[in-house]
Amino acid sequence: MTSSPLLTPPERRPRLLVVDDQPVNIQALYQAFAADHQVLMATRGEQALAMCVAQQPDLVLLDVVMPGMDGHEVCRQLKADAATRDIPVIFVTAHNDEAAETLGLELGAVDFISKPISPKVVRARVRTHLTLKAQSDLLRQWVYIDGLTGVHNRRHFDERLTAEWGRARRSHTALSVVLIDVDFFKRYNDRYGHQAGDDCLRRVASALRDTLRRPGDLLARYGGEEFVCLLPNTALPGALSLAQQLGAAVQALQIEHGDSSVAPVVTVSLGVCTLPGSAPGSAPDSAAALLREADAQLYKAKSEGRHRACGVELRADENLSQAHHS
Repeated sequence: MTSSPLLTPPERRPRLLVVDDQPVNIQALYQAFAADHQVLMATRGEQALAMCVAQQPDLVLLDVVMPGMDGHEVCRQLKADAATRDIPVIFVTAHNDEAAETLGLELGAVDFISKPISPKVVRARVRTHLTLKAQSDLLRQWVYIDGLTGVHNRRHFDERLTAEWGRARRSHTALSVVLIDVDFFKRYNDRYGHQAGDDCLRRVASALRDTLRRPGDLLARYGGEEFVCLLPNTALPGALSLAQQLGAAVQALQIEHGDSSVAPVVTVSLGVCTLPGSAPGSAPDSAAALLREADAQLYKAKSEGRHRACGVELRADENLSQAHHS
């Protein structure tokens, strides 16, 4: 039996988020890191939180004193969210008194850098914390990565779903789930053998993962031959469009399937459910409703002939809006 290495993204420059309300301070940090890092910039706390969710930076350089939401509150909210709590935060501040530093560390910051910055010092400290984060990420992979396919596992999906559901309800933004099932996979295993079946799942997982473009989107192995995508800030039309792309990516692999009743190659069926951004306050309180309806849409796709996607919006009274399929 062969084993599959963990699937990691292509080598890329570390992604840093610089948060400061003063352009001169942002410019100084940009000049220190632009040559070998991808530098993102935010001037407000709320903007920084949104960018952390959407862009998933490797490290945040965070000013403490800002109008509106200050750096301490930004750090507090980052560490309270499962989707962002593992991003290391370094406070960059002109205040270096012991009480301020103690508070920052208690909130979860990993380091402090004093203004005006020394480029050599700040680069060295950032390098140290990026190295520590890479080591922590590797350890987390053994907990949250499916050993066969290299994509995230059900445990990680469940945690992210809970976090994203809460965020969508608070911010009144859309949240979509796509359940994906490999068509006639038992027949595939019976004809080609379990080793070929394992290789098929690895290739399907890789094609699905490569189709996702946004850092905040998540693919996980749901169990057996089922996969699931979690798509924050995605309304039903966008989720259905992506579902079509996912199906096309798997078909494009051209994996022979002589016992499929729908195509001569491996295909997938997909069920989509969306919590709309305009969901009323009476929308379901549990993300389980989203998964349950996505599963019902997957069943619908199978019953209509497989090799297709069906989707629907989630409603509180379960009188769901008109279903769509493609």
